[in-house]
Amino acid sequence: MANQAPTLPLLTPYKLGTFDLSHRVVLAPLTRQRSYGNVPQPHAILYYSQRTSKGGLLIAEATGVSDTAQGYPDTPGIWTKEQVEAWKPIVNAVHAKGGIFFCQIWHVGRLSNTGFQPNGQAPISSTDKPLTPQANGVDVAQFTPPRRLRTDEIPQIVNDFRLAARNAMEAGFDGVEIHGAHGYLIDQFLKDQVNDRTDQYGGSLEKRCQFALDIVEAVVNEIGADKVGIRLSPFADYMESGDSNPKELGLYLANSLNKYGILYCHMFEPRVDTVREKIGCPQSLVPMRKAFNGTFIATGGFDREDGNNAVAEGRADLIAFGRWFLANPDLPKRFELNAPLNKYNRDTFYTSDPVLGYIDYPFLDSTA
Repeated sequence: MANQAPTLPLLTPYKLGTFDLSHRVVLAPLTRQRSYGNVPQPHAILYYSQRTSKGGLLIAEATGVSDTAQGYPDTPGIWTKEQVEAWKPIVNAVHAKGGIFFCQIWHVGRLSNTGFQPNGQAPISSTDKPLTPQANGVDVAQFTPPRRLRTDEIPQIVNDFRLAARNAMEAGFDGVEIHGAHGYLIDQFLKDQVNDRTDQYGGSLEKRCQFALDIVEAVVNEIGADKVGIRLSPFADYMESGDSNPKELGLYLANSLNKYGILYCHMFEPRVDTVREKIGCPQSLVPMRKAFNGTFIATGGFDREDGNNAVAEGRADLIAFGRWFLANPDLPKRFELNAPLNKYNRDTFYTSDPVLGYIDYPFLDSTA
């Protein structure tokens, strides 16, 4: 057809290190709380397979690195042999459809309580400052005041991330994304609103970033820089984890990460930063994007138009979609056809039903 519309920026191919992506629509990591007993379940095979397209990048839901990493019911882990084995058929299903699959490795830090911790101990953090109870979409999360990690304990936590990365490769994943965002453990070290340490992991900007960079270095040394990404949210103050100079923090991290040559940096765009207001500032990530040498993935409330504009203007290489991909397993196809999108049902984001609101969102009528 001579009058065929030009290819949407989101649907152009992209070379992600050694991976050939057929489009730039990424499945964002989404906590779904359907991994009973912290073990991935067979229903996740269909869930991820439904959202796989040939040459598409998927990032798995946040996955705990150790038995102290959990803070929500039924989130998966990757620290035991049983968990690794349970991930394998899920990864295989994504690969069978030609997808590229990264595992997001995660520690919640103080976003937990004694009920999720081994032997009912206190959650660990950079600090001993407690969190106020938070509505989490299901009920009101109650947090136990955390225990501040001793300096000599920190290498063990770094090692937990290294082992989780090794286990992810054993499970067949193509790589890992280190979760350094949204108020979880790494963010609790990065942000000066939380980190009140006086050792080599607190105080100056450089010292607050040391824990994150120690983890990056350990994971890179274990599995290779070409298989490592990181997620960061310098502008977000989610879970009382804000920073007094987020732009400086983001820039310092982007520049520091270049030393390790990691594959990508996945940043949360600040326009959905706070409950109080939507800060419409799509340019805010541009300095970090320019500073970082690898692939830059942006996320945070993007729709088709926003995503196309961000790619066309060079503000990001790839765009991660969360809620829209959750509700539209064939999202890249819908973007291609500019088809209407299924509405997402917030009420079933975090329920434990293995079908409802999980694998029952309809595809476009294949005969249309």
